[in-house]
Amino acid sequence: MTDSAPIVVWFRRDLRLADNPALEAASSIGVPVIPLYVLDETAGVRPIGGASRWWLDKSLASLAARLSGLGSPLVLRRGASLATLTELVRQTGAQAVFRNRLYDAASIARDEAIEAALQGLGVECRSFNSALLNEPWEVASGAGSPYRVFTPYWSAARRSAGRVTPHAAPRSLTPPTRPVSSEHLDTWGLHPTSPDWSPGFADWRPGEEGAWTRLETFLDGVVDRYAEARDTLGAAATSRLSPHLAFGEIGPRQIWAAAQAAAHRRGSHKGFETFLKELGWREFNHHILFHQPTTVTRNAKPEFDGFPWRDDPRGLRSWKRGRTGFPIVDAAMRQLWCSGWMHNRARMIAASFLIKDLLIDWRVGETWFWDTLVDADLANNVGGWQWTAGSGADAAPYFRVFNPVLQGEKFDPDGAYVRRWLPELAALDDEFVHRPWEAPAPTLARAGVALGANYPAPVVDHFFARDRALDAFKTLTA
Repeated sequence: MTDSAPIVVWFRRDLRLADNPALEAASSIGVPVIPLYVLDETAGVRPIGGASRWWLDKSLASLAARLSGLGSPLVLRRGASLATLTELVRQTGAQAVFRNRLYDAASIARDEAIEAALQGLGVECRSFNSALLNEPWEVASGAGSPYRVFTPYWSAARRSAGRVTPHAAPRSLTPPTRPVSSEHLDTWGLHPTSPDWSPGFADWRPGEEGAWTRLETFLDGVVDRYAEARDTLGAAATSRLSPHLAFGEIGPRQIWAAAQAAAHRRGSHKGFETFLKELGWREFNHHILFHQPTTVTRNAKPEFDGFPWRDDPRGLRSWKRGRTGFPIVDAAMRQLWCSGWMHNRARMIAASFLIKDLLIDWRVGETWFWDTLVDADLANNVGGWQWTAGSGADAAPYFRVFNPVLQGEKFDPDGAYVRRWLPELAALDDEFVHRPWEAPAPTLARAGVALGANYPAPVVDHFFARDRALDAFKTLTA
């Protein structure tokens, strides 16, 4: 490398300064650094959904402000990644492009093609791991094969992770000698407008500082009740770090080290272990995505390929709108639409209803979540939907069909979650809040509930749907 030619640091799902290996490596060399983000919406890599575009808009603004504070502004470009990088290298005389790795097949193929093209121009390319505790190829069974079951995977991965020491952010960056042209974030149209369905997203604080605030709040007290209350839908007992992780505003090494330090400081307990295990599920999903890349669109278990899915436009529309007539399902879907996020237990309930009560292909639900979740992460989203369908690695048994009434009564026993997201049921007695169709007419009238009018009757009889689903799943072994 020459003493003055700059290095391009290509940001993707790593929108942070601290413990960012690509940025750290570039800044340590002592040459100018050009931070770059490319909005690539060309064919190939799956474009992010609407809710994620909202988050990206705010996260890039936060990152740009922090990079300016270090001395080298963020360069924004829109277009095909290869053409954009090639042009930037030509304009600036950059000698190298550093990036942090992505693990889906489409991104890997794109990055390999870009690396080959840039190396052909004499540009050095380096890649680093910023997204995982362990690289997918670093954790293997005794036979050397990838894991397909979570428990033995996590036992091995946890040992491999050990104790980690995240690195601080660079104190400063050397800017390029001449300013580099950049597009303006507000011209990208990332914030939704037609309609603007994001007002309920106001509780989120995208960016690196927001991520640390979430983590510190969780580790300073919420974690104490995490193991016991994390499935209680009306309780604020989860970390809500998932969107920050999805965009790399905080990394798993940072979370791992902070959780271990907090456990040592405050006395380790089950909450910390349960929390780290959930981080392990994220690692496992990325492990599966890397080793079985076709699971993005295909069943991990081929026997599901002939499953008799139903085409049910009315049922799908009711599910998307939170109008199925099953309060716990509807509350989950309204939470998703209003806040861009859904409690993990609610995700399982909503997914089970779509797949098993309505017999709609899991890929339809996965696509809807991809568009409406601010934390849409390909590995986690696909992994969760295939787990519920029974078609994925270490999946739930196909014969496990959640009863939405019993799930509501178990995980929202006082109806707080339903009442928050379904105000039309707010005055309904606890006894009937998860089964309003069983309430006597006077009870419904007192609560202001008119079934079929301001709240729908169930779109399907659950017990009929359960038997129908089980009959359909029997065809897998026929």
